[in-house]
Amino acid sequence: MEVKELLRGGQFLVKESPCDSIFTPEDFSEEQLMMRDAVKEFNDREVIAKRDRFEAKDYALTEAVMRKAGEMGFLGVSVPEAYGGLEMGFVSSMLVCEYISSGTGSFSTAFGAHTGIGTMPITLYGTEAQKQKYVPKLASGQWFGAYCLTEPEAGSDANSGKTTATLSKDGSYYSISGQKMWISNAGFCNVFIVFARIENDKNITGFIVENDPSNGITLGEEEHKLGIRASSTRQVFFNDTKVPIENMLSERQNGFKIAMNALNIGRIKLAAACIDSQRRITTDAIVYANARKQFKTPIAEFGAIKHKLAEMATNTYVSESACYRAAKEIEDRIAMRIENGNSHQQAELKGVEEYAIECSILKVAVSENVQNCADEGIQVFGGMGFSEETPMEAAWRDARIARIYEGTNEINRMICIGMLIKKAMKGHVDLLGPAVKVKEELMGIPSFETPNYTAPLSQEKAVLKNLKKVFLMVAGAGIEKYGPQIEEQQQLLLNAADILIQIYMAESAILRTEKNIFRFGEAAQKHQTEMSQLYLYNAVDIITKSAKNGIVSFVEGDEQRMMLMGLKRFTKYSHYPNVAALRGNIADKVNKENAYCF
Repeated sequence: MEVKELLRGGQFLVKESPCDSIFTPEDFSEEQLMMRDAVKEFNDREVIAKRDRFEAKDYALTEAVMRKAGEMGFLGVSVPEAYGGLEMGFVSSMLVCEYISSGTGSFSTAFGAHTGIGTMPITLYGTEAQKQKYVPKLASGQWFGAYCLTEPEAGSDANSGKTTATLSKDGSYYSISGQKMWISNAGFCNVFIVFARIENDKNITGFIVENDPSNGITLGEEEHKLGIRASSTRQVFFNDTKVPIENMLSERQNGFKIAMNALNIGRIKLAAACIDSQRRITTDAIVYANARKQFKTPIAEFGAIKHKLAEMATNTYVSESACYRAAKEIEDRIAMRIENGNSHQQAELKGVEEYAIECSILKVAVSENVQNCADEGIQVFGGMGFSEETPMEAAWRDARIARIYEGTNEINRMICIGMLIKKAMKGHVDLLGPAVKVKEELMGIPSFETPNYTAPLSQEKAVLKNLKKVFLMVAGAGIEKYGPQIEEQQQLLLNAADILIQIYMAESAILRTEKNIFRFGEAAQKHQTEMSQLYLYNAVDIITKSAKNGIVSFVEGDEQRMMLMGLKRFTKYSHYPNVAALRGNIADKVNKENAYCF
Protein backbone atom coordinates (compact mmCIF):
# COMPACT_ATOMS: atom_id res chain seq x y z
CA MET A 1 0.00 0.00 0.00
CA GLU A 2 1.33 3.41 -0.97
CA VAL A 3 1.83 5.67 2.01
CA LYS A 4 1.04 9.33 1.30
CA GLU A 5 3.52 11.94 2.47
CA LEU A 6 2.28 13.70 5.55
CA LEU A 7 3.02 17.40 5.42
CA ARG A 8 4.18 18.91 8.68
CA GLY A 9 2.25 21.79 10.20
CA GLY A 10 2.81 24.98 8.17
CA GLN A 11 4.39 23.14 5.22
CA PHE A 12 1.35 23.87 3.03
CA LEU A 13 3.09 27.20 2.35
CA VAL A 14 6.13 25.71 0.70
CA LYS A 15 5.09 22.23 -0.44
CA GLU A 16 2.41 21.42 -2.93
CA SER A 17 -0.55 19.39 -1.68
CA PRO A 18 -2.00 17.16 -4.42
CA CYS A 19 -5.80 17.17 -4.18
CA ASP A 20 -5.97 13.40 -3.62
CA SER A 21 -3.80 13.77 -0.51
CA ILE A 22 -6.38 15.78 1.41
CA PHE A 23 -9.48 14.57 3.22
CA THR A 24 -12.87 16.08 2.41
CA PRO A 25 -16.37 15.70 3.91
CA GLU A 26 -17.21 13.57 0.88
CA ASP A 27 -14.75 11.00 2.31
CA PHE A 28 -16.73 10.34 5.51
CA SER A 29 -17.13 6.63 6.24
CA GLU A 30 -20.50 4.92 6.74
CA GLU A 31 -19.80 4.82 10.48
CA GLN A 32 -19.07 8.57 10.52
CA LEU A 33 -22.24 9.37 8.57
CA MET A 34 -24.32 7.27 10.98
CA MET A 35 -22.74 9.08 13.93
CA ARG A 36 -23.40 12.44 12.26
CA ASP A 37 -27.07 11.59 11.70
CA ALA A 38 -27.48 10.40 15.31
CA VAL A 39 -25.99 13.65 16.62
CA LYS A 40 -28.15 15.76 14.27
CA GLU A 41 -31.27 13.99 15.46
CA PHE A 42 -30.23 14.52 19.11
CA ASN A 43 -29.52 18.21 18.48
CA ASP A 44 -32.86 18.76 16.74
CA ARG A 45 -34.79 16.95 19.49
CA GLU A 46 -32.99 17.97 22.67
CA VAL A 47 -31.44 21.35 21.91
CA ILE A 48 -33.07 23.23 19.03
CA ALA A 49 -36.61 22.24 20.06
CA LYS A 50 -35.88 23.76 23.50
CA ARG A 51 -34.09 26.88 22.29
CA ASP A 52 -36.46 29.24 24.16
CA ARG A 53 -35.70 27.54 27.46
CA PHE A 54 -31.96 27.92 26.87
CA GLU A 55 -32.45 31.60 26.08
CA ALA A 56 -34.41 31.96 29.34
CA LYS A 57 -31.26 30.87 31.25
CA ASP A 58 -32.52 27.40 32.15
CA TYR A 59 -29.23 26.07 33.58
CA ALA A 60 -30.93 22.90 34.82
CA LEU A 61 -31.87 22.12 31.21
CA THR A 62 -28.23 22.49 30.10
CA GLU A 63 -27.19 19.99 32.77
CA ALA A 64 -30.02 17.58 31.90
CA VAL A 65 -29.24 17.63 28.15
CA MET A 66 -25.53 17.15 28.90
CA ARG A 67 -26.44 14.06 30.91
CA LYS A 68 -28.47 12.73 27.97
CA ALA A 69 -25.52 13.39 25.65
CA GLY A 70 -23.40 11.29 28.02
CA GLU A 71 -25.93 8.46 27.90
CA MET A 72 -25.78 8.54 24.09
CA GLY A 73 -21.97 8.22 24.18
CA PHE A 74 -21.35 11.67 22.68
CA LEU A 75 -19.20 12.86 25.61
CA GLY A 76 -16.76 9.98 25.20
CA VAL A 77 -16.20 9.95 21.43
CA SER A 78 -12.45 10.53 21.66
CA VAL A 79 -11.93 8.78 25.01
CA PRO A 80 -10.19 5.35 24.82
CA GLU A 81 -12.43 2.30 25.23
CA ALA A 82 -10.43 1.27 28.31
CA TYR A 83 -11.95 4.27 30.14
CA GLY A 84 -15.52 3.92 28.91
CA GLY A 85 -15.24 5.93 25.68
CA LEU A 86 -15.90 5.11 22.03
CA GLU A 87 -12.24 5.65 20.97
CA MET A 88 -13.17 7.10 17.60
CA GLY A 89 -10.65 9.03 15.53
CA PHE A 90 -10.02 12.77 15.49
CA VAL A 91 -12.23 13.34 12.43
CA SER A 92 -15.16 11.60 14.14
CA SER A 93 -14.69 13.68 17.28
CA MET A 94 -14.75 16.84 15.09
CA LEU A 95 -17.93 15.60 13.44
CA VAL A 96 -19.72 15.09 16.76
CA CYS A 97 -18.52 18.45 18.02
CA GLU A 98 -19.75 20.17 14.86
CA TYR A 99 -23.27 18.79 14.75
CA ILE A 100 -23.99 18.92 18.47
CA SER A 101 -22.92 22.57 18.73
CA SER A 102 -25.30 24.29 16.33
CA GLY A 103 -28.45 24.37 18.45
CA THR A 104 -27.39 27.04 20.91
CA GLY A 105 -24.12 28.53 22.02
CA SER A 106 -25.10 27.66 25.59
CA PHE A 107 -25.09 23.91 25.03
CA SER A 108 -22.11 24.15 22.68
CA THR A 109 -20.10 25.85 25.44
CA ALA A 110 -21.07 23.29 28.07
CA PHE A 111 -20.24 20.42 25.70
CA GLY A 112 -16.91 21.91 24.58
CA ALA A 113 -15.78 22.81 28.08
CA HIS A 114 -16.56 19.31 29.35
CA THR A 115 -15.19 17.17 26.52
CA GLY A 116 -12.29 19.37 25.48
CA ILE A 117 -10.68 21.14 28.38
CA GLY A 118 -12.53 19.32 31.19
CA THR A 119 -11.87 15.68 30.22
CA MET A 120 -8.97 15.66 27.76
CA PRO A 121 -6.24 16.95 30.12
CA ILE A 122 -6.79 13.92 32.37
CA THR A 123 -7.03 11.56 29.38
CA LEU A 124 -3.80 12.86 27.87
CA TYR A 125 -1.73 13.78 30.93
CA GLY A 126 -3.20 11.73 33.78
CA THR A 127 -1.58 8.75 35.50
CA GLU A 128 -3.22 5.37 35.04
CA ALA A 129 -4.83 5.69 38.48
CA GLN A 130 -6.18 9.18 37.67
CA LYS A 131 -7.62 8.00 34.37
CA GLN A 132 -9.27 4.97 35.95
CA LYS A 133 -10.78 7.10 38.70
CA TYR A 134 -12.10 10.08 36.71
CA VAL A 135 -12.34 9.47 32.97
CA PRO A 136 -15.13 6.80 32.94
CA LYS A 137 -17.35 9.11 35.03
CA LEU A 138 -16.62 12.04 32.72
CA ALA A 139 -17.05 10.03 29.50
CA SER A 140 -20.46 8.73 30.59
CA GLY A 141 -21.86 12.05 31.83
CA GLN A 142 -22.06 10.78 35.40
CA TRP A 143 -19.69 13.61 36.29
CA PHE A 144 -18.99 16.90 34.52
CA GLY A 145 -15.69 18.73 34.16
CA ALA A 146 -14.56 22.35 34.19
CA TYR A 147 -11.25 24.09 33.56
CA CYS A 148 -9.86 26.74 35.90
CA LEU A 149 -7.09 28.68 34.16
CA THR A 150 -8.17 32.31 33.69
CA GLU A 151 -7.66 34.80 36.51
CA PRO A 152 -8.78 38.43 36.86
CA GLU A 153 -5.31 39.88 36.26
CA ALA A 154 -3.93 37.27 33.87
CA GLY A 155 -5.39 38.46 30.54
CA SER A 156 -3.76 36.63 27.67
CA ASP A 157 -0.78 35.39 29.66
CA ALA A 158 -1.82 31.90 30.76
CA ASN A 159 1.34 31.52 32.82
CA SER A 160 0.87 34.63 34.96
CA GLY A 161 -1.76 33.25 37.37
CA LYS A 162 -1.43 34.11 41.06
CA THR A 163 -3.27 31.07 42.46
CA THR A 164 -0.89 29.22 44.80
CA ALA A 165 -0.41 25.58 45.75
CA THR A 166 1.43 24.99 49.04
CA LEU A 167 2.69 21.56 50.07
CA SER A 168 1.64 20.41 53.55
CA LYS A 169 4.30 19.73 56.20
CA ASP A 170 3.71 15.99 56.00
CA GLY A 171 3.93 16.11 52.18
CA SER A 172 0.53 14.44 51.68
CA TYR A 173 -1.47 17.25 50.07
CA TYR A 174 -1.35 20.71 48.48
CA SER A 175 -3.41 23.66 49.75
CA ILE A 176 -4.72 25.69 46.80
CA SER A 177 -5.77 29.32 47.24
CA GLY A 178 -6.80 31.80 44.59
CA GLN A 179 -9.53 33.15 42.33
CA LYS A 180 -10.52 31.94 38.85
CA MET A 181 -12.97 33.65 36.51
CA TRP A 182 -15.08 32.90 33.42
CA ILE A 183 -15.26 29.23 34.39
CA SER A 184 -17.67 27.40 32.09
CA ASN A 185 -19.70 24.59 33.74
CA ALA A 186 -18.69 25.83 37.21
CA GLY A 187 -22.31 25.73 38.41
CA PHE A 188 -22.78 21.99 37.94
CA CYS A 189 -19.35 20.41 37.54
CA ASN A 190 -17.97 17.65 39.76
CA VAL A 191 -14.29 18.10 39.01
CA PHE A 192 -12.05 21.06 38.12
CA ILE A 193 -8.75 21.11 36.25
CA VAL A 194 -7.00 23.83 38.29
CA PHE A 195 -3.74 25.59 37.50
CA ALA A 196 -1.67 27.00 40.37
CA ARG A 197 1.92 28.00 41.13
CA ILE A 198 4.06 26.08 43.62
CA GLU A 199 6.47 28.37 45.53
CA ASN A 200 8.33 30.58 43.07
CA ASP A 201 8.17 28.20 40.13
CA LYS A 202 8.59 29.74 36.71
CA ASN A 203 5.65 27.75 35.33
CA ILE A 204 2.25 26.81 36.73
CA THR A 205 1.23 23.26 37.68
CA GLY A 206 -2.03 21.41 36.93
CA PHE A 207 -4.22 19.69 39.56
CA ILE A 208 -7.38 17.59 39.51
CA VAL A 209 -9.68 19.09 42.15
CA GLU A 210 -13.02 17.58 43.11
CA ASN A 211 -15.79 20.13 43.62
CA ASP A 212 -16.51 19.86 47.34
CA PRO A 213 -17.90 23.08 48.91
CA SER A 214 -16.80 21.89 52.36
CA ASN A 215 -13.19 21.91 51.10
CA GLY A 216 -12.82 25.69 50.75
CA ILE A 217 -14.51 26.00 47.32
CA THR A 218 -17.09 28.75 46.76
CA LEU A 219 -18.72 30.00 43.59
CA GLY A 220 -19.65 33.50 42.43
CA GLU A 221 -23.08 34.22 40.99
CA GLU A 222 -23.92 33.23 37.42
CA GLU A 223 -22.50 35.83 35.04
CA HIS A 224 -24.84 37.99 32.95
CA LYS A 225 -23.62 37.61 29.37
CA LEU A 226 -24.31 38.98 25.89
CA GLY A 227 -25.00 35.46 24.60
CA ILE A 228 -24.50 31.82 25.66
CA ARG A 229 -27.11 32.58 28.31
CA ALA A 230 -27.70 29.06 29.63
CA SER A 231 -24.08 28.01 29.88
CA SER A 232 -23.03 28.17 33.51
CA THR A 233 -20.25 30.75 33.87
CA ARG A 234 -19.06 31.64 37.35
CA GLN A 235 -16.04 32.74 39.33
CA VAL A 236 -14.51 30.01 41.48
CA PHE A 237 -12.73 30.80 44.75
CA PHE A 238 -10.31 28.37 46.40
CA ASN A 239 -9.48 28.96 50.07
CA ASP A 240 -6.97 26.45 51.42
CA THR A 241 -8.54 23.74 49.28
CA LYS A 242 -6.75 20.49 50.10
CA VAL A 243 -5.73 18.38 47.12
CA PRO A 244 -3.95 15.02 47.61
CA ILE A 245 -0.46 14.94 46.05
CA GLU A 246 -1.59 12.07 43.81
CA ASN A 247 -3.97 14.57 42.13
CA MET A 248 -1.17 16.61 40.61
CA LEU A 249 -1.69 16.42 36.85
CA SER A 250 1.47 15.40 35.02
CA GLU A 251 4.66 16.88 36.50
CA ARG A 252 5.42 19.96 38.53
CA GLN A 253 5.60 23.08 36.30
CA ASN A 254 4.04 21.22 33.36
CA GLY A 255 0.78 23.16 33.71
CA PHE A 256 1.67 25.75 31.08
CA LYS A 257 2.33 23.01 28.53
CA ILE A 258 -0.95 21.28 29.44
CA ALA A 259 -2.79 24.58 29.01
CA MET A 260 -1.19 25.27 25.62
CA ASN A 261 -1.91 21.80 24.25
CA ALA A 262 -5.47 21.91 25.56
CA LEU A 263 -5.84 25.22 23.72
CA ASN A 264 -4.63 23.69 20.43
CA ILE A 265 -7.34 21.03 20.63
CA GLY A 266 -9.84 23.64 21.82
CA ARG A 267 -9.11 25.89 18.85
CA ILE A 268 -9.76 23.38 16.10
CA LYS A 269 -12.79 21.99 17.98
CA LEU A 270 -14.14 25.55 18.33
CA ALA A 271 -13.82 25.94 14.56
CA ALA A 272 -15.75 22.68 14.11
CA ALA A 273 -18.43 23.92 16.53
CA CYS A 274 -19.07 26.89 14.23
CA ILE A 275 -19.58 24.98 10.95
CA ASP A 276 -23.10 23.58 11.31
CA SER A 277 -24.16 26.87 12.88
CA GLN A 278 -23.17 28.57 9.62
CA ARG A 279 -25.08 25.91 7.68
CA ARG A 280 -28.27 26.41 9.73
CA ILE A 281 -28.05 30.22 9.74
CA THR A 282 -27.61 30.22 5.94
CA THR A 283 -30.57 27.87 5.49
CA ASP A 284 -32.76 30.01 7.79
CA ALA A 285 -31.84 33.10 5.74
CA ILE A 286 -32.58 31.32 2.44
CA VAL A 287 -35.98 30.04 3.65
CA TYR A 288 -36.95 33.52 4.87
CA ALA A 289 -35.73 35.23 1.67
CA ASN A 290 -37.79 32.85 -0.46
CA ALA A 291 -40.91 33.41 1.65
CA ARG A 292 -40.65 37.17 2.23
CA LYS A 293 -42.12 39.23 -0.62
CA GLN A 294 -41.36 42.83 -1.42
CA PHE A 295 -42.91 44.55 -4.44
CA LYS A 296 -44.73 41.21 -5.09
CA THR A 297 -41.35 39.49 -5.52
CA PRO A 298 -39.50 37.13 -3.12
CA ILE A 299 -36.52 39.10 -1.78
CA ALA A 300 -34.34 36.07 -2.65
CA GLU A 301 -34.59 37.20 -6.28
CA PHE A 302 -33.01 40.61 -5.64
CA GLY A 303 -29.32 40.99 -6.45
CA ALA A 304 -28.44 42.58 -3.10
CA ILE A 305 -29.86 39.57 -1.23
CA LYS A 306 -28.27 37.11 -3.66
CA HIS A 307 -24.90 38.72 -2.88
CA LYS A 308 -25.37 37.98 0.83
CA LEU A 309 -26.66 34.43 0.45
CA ALA A 310 -23.84 33.51 -1.94
CA GLU A 311 -21.16 34.83 0.41
CA MET A 312 -22.76 33.03 3.39
CA ALA A 313 -22.89 29.72 1.49
CA THR A 314 -19.34 30.16 0.18
CA ASN A 315 -17.82 30.84 3.58
CA THR A 316 -19.65 27.82 5.02
CA TYR A 317 -18.27 25.56 2.28
CA VAL A 318 -14.74 26.88 2.84
CA SER A 319 -14.93 26.57 6.65
CA GLU A 320 -15.98 22.95 6.33
CA SER A 321 -13.29 22.17 3.73
CA ALA A 322 -10.44 23.57 5.82
CA CYS A 323 -11.55 22.05 9.14
CA TYR A 324 -11.73 18.49 7.89
CA ARG A 325 -8.52 18.81 5.89
CA ALA A 326 -6.65 19.69 9.10
CA ALA A 327 -8.57 17.16 11.23
CA LYS A 328 -7.51 14.26 9.00
CA GLU A 329 -3.89 15.46 8.96
CA ILE A 330 -3.96 15.38 12.77
CA GLU A 331 -5.60 11.94 12.75
CA ASP A 332 -2.99 10.56 10.31
CA ARG A 333 -0.15 12.03 12.36
CA ILE A 334 -1.57 10.40 15.52
CA ALA A 335 -1.85 7.03 13.71
CA MET A 336 1.73 7.34 12.43
CA ARG A 337 3.04 7.99 15.93
CA ILE A 338 1.12 5.05 17.41
CA GLU A 339 2.56 2.86 14.65
CA ASN A 340 6.03 4.09 15.64
CA GLY A 341 5.52 2.95 19.21
CA ASN A 342 4.09 6.07 20.91
CA SER A 343 1.35 5.63 23.52
CA HIS A 344 -2.14 6.94 22.72
CA GLN A 345 -1.42 9.88 25.02
CA GLN A 346 1.89 10.83 23.43
CA ALA A 347 0.56 10.32 19.90
CA GLU A 348 -2.46 12.55 20.36
CA LEU A 349 -0.52 15.29 22.12
CA LYS A 350 2.23 15.41 19.52
CA GLY A 351 -0.21 14.94 16.64
CA VAL A 352 -2.24 17.99 17.58
CA GLU A 353 0.83 20.02 18.54
CA GLU A 354 2.30 19.42 15.06
CA TYR A 355 -0.64 21.30 13.50
CA ALA A 356 -0.91 24.09 16.07
CA ILE A 357 -0.51 26.66 13.24
CA GLU A 358 -3.50 25.24 11.39
CA CYS A 359 -5.51 25.08 14.65
CA SER A 360 -4.99 28.83 15.18
CA ILE A 361 -5.76 29.60 11.52
CA LEU A 362 -9.05 27.71 11.71
CA LYS A 363 -10.04 29.24 15.02
CA VAL A 364 -9.67 32.74 13.58
CA ALA A 365 -11.13 32.14 10.13
CA VAL A 366 -14.15 30.05 11.08
CA SER A 367 -15.12 32.14 14.13
CA GLU A 368 -15.11 35.23 11.90
CA ASN A 369 -17.03 33.40 9.18
CA VAL A 370 -19.81 32.37 11.59
CA GLN A 371 -20.05 35.92 12.95
CA ASN A 372 -20.29 37.41 9.45
CA CYS A 373 -22.82 34.74 8.53
CA ALA A 374 -25.03 35.56 11.55
CA ASP A 375 -24.64 39.29 10.88
CA GLU A 376 -25.77 38.93 7.28
CA GLY A 377 -28.52 36.55 8.42
CA ILE A 378 -29.98 39.30 10.61
CA GLN A 379 -29.73 41.69 7.67
CA VAL A 380 -31.63 39.34 5.34
CA PHE A 381 -34.42 39.14 7.93
CA GLY A 382 -34.44 42.93 8.17
CA GLY A 383 -36.35 44.24 11.20
CA MET A 384 -37.47 40.71 12.04
CA GLY A 385 -33.83 39.69 12.39
CA PHE A 386 -33.51 42.04 15.33
CA SER A 387 -36.47 40.43 17.06
CA GLU A 388 -36.14 37.58 19.53
CA GLU A 389 -38.98 35.84 17.67
CA THR A 390 -36.51 34.73 15.00
CA PRO A 391 -33.41 32.55 15.55
CA MET A 392 -31.01 35.16 14.12
CA GLU A 393 -30.80 37.42 17.15
CA ALA A 394 -29.60 34.66 19.48
CA ALA A 395 -27.35 33.18 16.77
CA TRP A 396 -25.55 36.52 16.41
CA ARG A 397 -25.05 36.91 20.16
CA ASP A 398 -23.88 33.32 20.61
CA ALA A 399 -21.46 33.58 17.68
CA ARG A 400 -19.79 36.67 19.12
CA ILE A 401 -17.96 34.78 21.87
CA ALA A 402 -16.18 32.54 19.35
CA ARG A 403 -13.73 35.33 18.47
CA ILE A 404 -12.70 35.55 22.15
CA TYR A 405 -12.74 31.89 23.25
CA GLU A 406 -9.48 29.91 23.24
CA GLY A 407 -7.35 33.04 22.93
CA THR A 408 -8.68 36.11 21.13
CA ASN A 409 -8.38 36.21 17.35
CA GLU A 410 -5.71 38.90 17.59
CA ILE A 411 -3.61 36.64 19.81
CA ASN A 412 -4.19 33.63 17.55
CA ARG A 413 -3.13 35.64 14.52
CA MET A 414 0.18 36.40 16.20
CA ILE A 415 0.50 32.84 17.51
CA CYS A 416 0.21 31.22 14.09
CA ILE A 417 2.95 33.47 12.66
CA GLY A 418 5.12 33.08 15.76
CA MET A 419 4.87 29.29 15.59
CA LEU A 420 5.63 29.30 11.88
CA ILE A 421 8.81 31.32 12.48
CA LYS A 422 9.83 28.94 15.31
CA LYS A 423 9.30 25.97 13.00
CA ALA A 424 11.42 27.66 10.35
CA MET A 425 14.19 28.26 12.91
CA LYS A 426 14.09 24.56 13.88
CA GLY A 427 14.28 23.49 10.23
CA HIS A 428 10.80 21.89 10.28
CA VAL A 429 9.52 24.26 7.59
CA ASP A 430 11.93 25.71 5.05
CA LEU A 431 10.82 29.32 4.71
CA LEU A 432 14.22 30.82 4.03
CA GLY A 433 15.01 28.90 0.80
CA PRO A 434 11.68 29.72 -0.92
CA ALA A 435 11.82 33.33 0.37
CA VAL A 436 15.25 33.81 -1.27
CA LYS A 437 13.87 32.39 -4.56
CA VAL A 438 10.96 34.86 -4.44
CA LYS A 439 13.43 37.72 -3.89
CA GLU A 440 15.42 36.58 -6.92
CA GLU A 441 12.21 36.35 -8.95
CA LEU A 442 11.36 39.94 -8.01
CA MET A 443 14.64 41.12 -9.49
CA GLY A 444 14.20 39.09 -12.68
CA ILE A 445 12.16 39.91 -15.78
CA PRO A 446 8.54 38.77 -15.45
CA SER A 447 7.03 36.42 -18.01
CA PHE A 448 4.42 38.00 -20.31
CA GLU A 449 3.09 34.69 -21.61
CA THR A 450 -0.56 33.87 -21.01
CA PRO A 451 -0.73 30.30 -19.73
CA ASN A 452 -3.29 27.84 -21.02
CA TYR A 453 -5.86 27.50 -18.23
CA THR A 454 -8.14 24.86 -19.75
CA ALA A 455 -8.07 22.38 -16.84
CA PRO A 456 -10.66 23.07 -14.11
CA LEU A 457 -9.36 25.44 -11.41
CA SER A 458 -5.92 25.64 -13.10
CA GLN A 459 -5.92 29.44 -13.05
CA GLU A 460 -7.01 29.43 -9.41
CA LYS A 461 -4.16 27.10 -8.48
CA ALA A 462 -1.69 29.37 -10.29
CA VAL A 463 -3.03 32.42 -8.43
CA LEU A 464 -2.76 30.50 -5.16
CA LYS A 465 0.87 29.65 -5.90
CA ASN A 466 1.58 33.35 -6.37
CA LEU A 467 -0.22 34.29 -3.16
CA LYS A 468 2.20 32.04 -1.29
CA LYS A 469 4.99 34.12 -2.86
CA VAL A 470 3.35 37.24 -1.43
CA PHE A 471 3.56 35.74 2.05
CA LEU A 472 7.19 34.67 1.58
CA MET A 473 8.08 38.12 0.22
CA VAL A 474 6.53 40.01 3.16
CA ALA A 475 7.46 37.58 5.93
CA GLY A 476 10.95 37.01 4.50
CA ALA A 477 11.68 40.75 4.41
CA GLY A 478 10.26 41.13 7.93
CA ILE A 479 12.44 38.36 9.37
CA GLU A 480 15.48 39.73 7.51
CA LYS A 481 14.95 43.20 9.02
CA TYR A 482 13.88 42.34 12.58
CA GLY A 483 15.20 38.81 13.21
CA PRO A 484 13.82 37.32 16.45
CA GLN A 485 12.50 40.79 17.41
CA ILE A 486 9.83 40.44 14.75
CA GLU A 487 7.56 39.14 17.54
CA GLU A 488 7.45 42.74 18.84
CA GLN A 489 6.07 44.01 15.52
CA GLN A 490 2.47 43.13 16.25
CA GLN A 491 0.85 45.06 13.42
CA LEU A 492 3.17 43.43 10.88
CA LEU A 493 2.41 40.00 12.36
CA LEU A 494 -1.34 40.65 12.07
CA ASN A 495 -0.88 41.57 8.40
CA ALA A 496 1.21 38.46 7.73
CA ALA A 497 -1.32 36.29 9.57
CA ASP A 498 -4.20 37.50 7.38
CA ILE A 499 -2.21 36.49 4.29
CA LEU A 500 -1.43 33.08 5.79
CA ILE A 501 -5.05 32.46 6.86
CA GLN A 502 -6.52 33.33 3.47
CA ILE A 503 -4.03 31.08 1.66
CA TYR A 504 -4.89 28.05 3.82
CA MET A 505 -8.65 28.57 3.60
CA ALA A 506 -8.70 29.22 -0.16
CA GLU A 507 -6.39 26.29 -0.88
CA SER A 508 -8.53 23.92 1.21
CA ALA A 509 -11.65 24.78 -0.81
CA ILE A 510 -9.86 24.57 -4.17
CA LEU A 511 -8.28 21.17 -3.37
CA ARG A 512 -11.60 19.77 -2.11
CA THR A 513 -13.39 20.88 -5.26
CA GLU A 514 -10.61 19.61 -7.53
CA LYS A 515 -10.66 16.20 -5.80
CA ASN A 516 -14.42 15.97 -6.24
CA ILE A 517 -14.25 17.01 -9.92
CA PHE A 518 -12.04 13.96 -10.53
CA ARG A 519 -14.56 11.80 -8.61
CA PHE A 520 -17.94 13.14 -9.64
CA GLY A 521 -17.27 15.11 -12.83
CA GLU A 522 -17.03 18.83 -13.58
CA ALA A 523 -20.77 19.37 -14.04
CA ALA A 524 -21.58 17.93 -10.59
CA GLN A 525 -19.15 20.40 -9.00
CA LYS A 526 -20.26 23.50 -10.91
CA HIS A 527 -21.38 25.47 -7.86
CA GLN A 528 -18.53 24.20 -5.67
CA THR A 529 -16.14 25.46 -8.36
CA GLU A 530 -17.89 28.83 -8.32
CA MET A 531 -17.63 29.04 -4.52
CA SER A 532 -13.92 28.19 -4.67
CA GLN A 533 -13.42 30.92 -7.30
CA LEU A 534 -15.44 33.47 -5.34
CA TYR A 535 -13.60 32.81 -2.09
CA LEU A 536 -10.22 33.10 -3.83
CA TYR A 537 -11.22 36.40 -5.46
CA ASN A 538 -12.16 37.81 -2.04
CA ALA A 539 -8.98 36.35 -0.53
CA VAL A 540 -6.83 38.14 -3.14
CA ASP A 541 -8.36 41.47 -2.06
CA ILE A 542 -7.69 40.78 1.64
CA ILE A 543 -4.13 39.62 0.90
CA THR A 544 -3.41 42.65 -1.31
CA LYS A 545 -4.52 45.06 1.40
CA SER A 546 -2.72 43.20 4.22
CA ALA A 547 0.52 42.87 2.25
CA LYS A 548 0.44 46.54 1.21
CA ASN A 549 -0.13 47.63 4.82
CA GLY A 550 2.78 45.46 5.90
CA ILE A 551 5.18 46.60 3.16
CA VAL A 552 4.65 50.35 3.61
CA SER A 553 5.03 50.03 7.37
CA PHE A 554 8.57 48.65 7.47
CA VAL A 555 10.19 49.02 4.03
CA GLU A 556 11.23 52.25 2.30
CA GLY A 557 12.71 53.54 -0.97
CA ASP A 558 13.66 51.23 -3.84
CA GLU A 559 12.97 48.10 -1.83
CA GLN A 560 9.44 49.29 -1.09
CA ARG A 561 8.81 50.09 -4.78
CA MET A 562 10.15 46.68 -5.82
CA MET A 563 7.98 44.83 -3.29
CA LEU A 564 4.84 46.79 -4.24
CA MET A 565 5.48 45.95 -7.90
CA GLY A 566 5.97 42.32 -6.85
CA LEU A 567 2.67 42.44 -4.97
CA LYS A 568 0.91 43.68 -8.08
CA ARG A 569 2.52 40.92 -10.14
CA PHE A 570 1.67 38.15 -7.67
CA THR A 571 -1.97 39.11 -7.20
CA LYS A 572 -3.08 39.54 -10.81
CA TYR A 573 -5.35 37.23 -12.78
CA SER A 574 -4.95 36.43 -16.48
CA HIS A 575 -8.73 36.29 -16.73
CA TYR A 576 -10.73 37.84 -13.92
CA PRO A 577 -13.87 35.94 -12.89
CA ASN A 578 -17.26 37.62 -13.22
CA VAL A 579 -17.97 37.77 -9.49
CA ALA A 580 -21.54 39.05 -9.91
CA ALA A 581 -22.32 36.01 -12.07
CA LEU A 582 -20.62 33.69 -9.56
CA ARG A 583 -22.70 35.08 -6.70
CA GLY A 584 -25.86 34.94 -8.78
CA ASN A 585 -25.35 31.29 -9.74
CA ILE A 586 -24.54 30.20 -6.16
CA ALA A 587 -27.56 32.08 -4.80
CA ASP A 588 -29.87 30.65 -7.50
CA LYS A 589 -28.79 27.14 -6.52
CA VAL A 590 -29.41 27.52 -2.76
CA ASN A 591 -32.68 29.40 -3.42
CA LYS A 592 -33.91 26.60 -5.66
CA GLU A 593 -33.05 23.99 -2.99
CA ASN A 594 -34.40 26.32 -0.25
CA ALA A 595 -31.40 25.36 1.93
CA TYR A 596 -27.63 25.29 2.15
CA CYS A 597 -27.17 22.20 -0.02
CA PHE A 598 -23.48 21.46 -0.47
